[in-house]
Amino acid sequence: MLDINELKFDEKGLIPAVVVDAESKKVLTVAYMNRESLEISLKEGKTCFWSRSRQELWRKGETSGNYQHIVSITADCDRDALTVAVKKDGPACHLGTDSCFNDLVYENDDIDYFSYEGLMKLIEGRKINKKDGSYTTYLFEKGIDKILKKVGEESTEVIIAAKADDKKETVYEIADLCYHVMVLMIEMGISIDDITKELASRHVIDHKVKQEKMTK
Repeated sequence: MLDINELKFDEKGLIPAVVVDAESKKVLTVAYMNRESLEISLKEGKTCFWSRSRQELWRKGETSGNYQHIVSITADCDRDALTVAVKKDGPACHLGTDSCFNDLVYENDDIDYFSYEGLMKLIEGRKINKKDGSYTTYLFEKGIDKILKKVGEESTEVIIAAKADDKKETVYEIADLCYHVMVLMIEMGISIDDITKELASRHVIDHKVKQEKMTK
């Protein structure tokens, strides 16, 4: 564990802190800490920064209630910058948005980039703005019974492939199943965040059970 005395604060006694969502890994904001605000953050387990504009300590969430509970703090290789992973109680930005980083400056369409969130948005788009010839739109038009039937069929395909010990085919069928489950999620108004929170709650329960067993 790195001692904070090994960190390199700049000539103004500050060190930049990149705050990221511990679950999604999304960058939430970039702020600055001095030694005092870092010590407060470590002691209280919630982010505390140094406001360069107001020249005072700034506990995130003190007025808004949108506290950031610290999961971990990591220094870079030069030890002159920090990454602060947090679980947040609400929007990170003072404008009320999830992150301070929302205004796209550049995007290279020639580079393929996949994310589950991006796929969910694409699927949702096929429901809102129907597209002729789209299989996804077709599923939404047919309704919940058709979607559930496909989820059932793909689940069976996963079982068959796995039973045959065919890894490549199993991966293919799991991908099909994931896609159809996402269609079901959009149809029912379920977000990836809803699933993440449910899994996280089970992780907490499992962690507590393990701790209880260890203490017995």
